[in-house]
Amino acid sequence: MKTPRKPASQTHHLESGTPSALFVALRDLLLAHKEALAVVHDTDTHFYANCKDDDSKGKAQFFGAVKVSARKHAFHFMPVYDFPELLQSLSPGLKKRMQGKSCFNFDVIDPTLLQELQQLIEQGVSRYKAAGKL
Repeated sequence: MKTPRKPASQTHHLESGTPSALFVALRDLLLAHKEALAVVHDTDTHFYANCKDDDSKGKAQFFGAVKVSARKHAFHFMPVYDFPELLQSLSPGLKKRMQGKSCFNFDVIDPTLLQELQQLIEQGVSRYKAAGKL
């Protein structure tokens, strides 16, 4: 008996050398703010962006990243590390995806969680702008 395949929109690995739909969805959440970002890596499996402006010591300041591994897509978002109060209103579903202080792991597209993540990003961007980081 064959194991049924996940729909293409839910796969977390590369097929035919193209980025997965989940990777694209997560990357696009960050790219919505590209005017304030300095993109360091942008491949089919790894997106990494710093704030366009360096920190007060002249060093690049990490903003966010998406990285594909064999089992998951790791979404790193530094504003929640700098402003942990942003996490207070997270739903149990998104909270369950957290690993560490600023990383969320995904293995399928969940429109509800992606929408909540988008709102969290908007809040984080707003906080970074107010703090002069963006």
